[in-house]
Amino acid sequence: MYALDPSPAWSTLVANGHRYGPDREWFYHFRNGGYEDIVHVDIHVTTSHQRELVQSALRKIHVPGEETADGFRVFGYVERGQVTDYI
Repeated sequence: MYALDPSPAWSTLVANGHRYGPDREWFYHFRNGGYEDIVHVDIHVTTSHQRELVQSALRKIHVPGEETADGFRVFGYVERGQVTDYI
C-alpha cells in the first residue's frame, strides 16, 4: 500500500479492543508492531481510482476480507465458525 500514490489511510482493531489510526504510514507500523494481535485492518479510500488500485493490490495477494463503503477490511484472523470471503 505504501507504493500507491497517494497511499490510502488505514486503521486497525487489535485483540485488546484498541483502535489505531487512521494513519497513512504503511511501512514502519506494520513491521515493528507485529501482526499477531490484529483483528482487522480497515483500508480507507477517497476516490474510485484509489479503490481500484487498492482492490487490484489486494486481489494479487488474495487476502481474507471484504469490500466496505469506506474501502476494504482485511482480517488478521477470524473466530472459529466465522465465515469470510477472500478479496
